[in-house]
Amino acid sequence: MAQSIADALNNIKDIFMSDSSLSTLLDMERVLDELDVYAFKNWKLGELVEGPVFEKYFVSATFMWPYKKMPDPRGGEQLLNYHCEVKFKKDKLEFPTKPKSPDDFKPGTKLGKMQSANVWLVTITMPKQLMTEIQRGSLELENDEIDLEDLESAYEDGTDEEATVGSEQQAGQPEIGGAPEAGGMPPPQQPGGAPGGF
Repeated sequence: MAQSIADALNNIKDIFMSDSSLSTLLDMERVLDELDVYAFKNWKLGELVEGPVFEKYFVSATFMWPYKKMPDPRGGEQLLNYHCEVKFKKDKLEFPTKPKSPDDFKPGTKLGKMQSANVWLVTITMPKQLMTEIQRGSLELENDEIDLEDLESAYEDGTDEEATVGSEQQAGQPEIGGAPEAGGMPPPQQPGGAPGGF
C-alpha cells in the first residue's frame, strides 16, 4: 500500500497533540544516537511517517527515505544487538504534481494529479526497557553495566588518569622530559653512542 503525504502530515499532527508520543519519539532518537546509528550513511535523512505505536513491552515507528538514499543496513545491525527489530521495505509515496497546464488537474477538480515515487520504509521496534536504561544514563554493553553518572563523578573527584600520574610523580618518579635530578647534566652523547667517550 502506497504512503501519501496526507497520511504523514496527519501522523505528525497527532504526535504534536500528544505529549507522550513526542516524548517517546525523543527517547527513541536518544537510543539511535547513543548506539551510533547516525554514523552510518543516510540514517540522518529519515522522515517519520507512522508511529509511535505502543505495545506492552515495545514501541515501533516507521521512517521513510528516498529510494536512492537507502539507509546503510549496518546501522540497523547496531540495533539488532540490543533486541530491537528492524524491517526494510520498498514502497511508493504518492504526492500531487504542481500543475503547469489544465491537463495536470484531476478531471472536474482544482487538485493536481497524483504521482508516485519509490521510497524505502524502515520500521524500528524497540524495547521500552532499552529506552528507559539509556534515559537513566546507564547502558548494558557486552554484559558489563556502565553507569555514566559514576563516570562523570570520577572526573569531578579527580580520580582519573591525571590524578594517578600525579601520585606516581610524588613517589619519586621523574617526569618525562623533565630536568634531571641533582648531580648535574647527563654526560654528552658522542656520535658513536657511548656517553662521554669515543
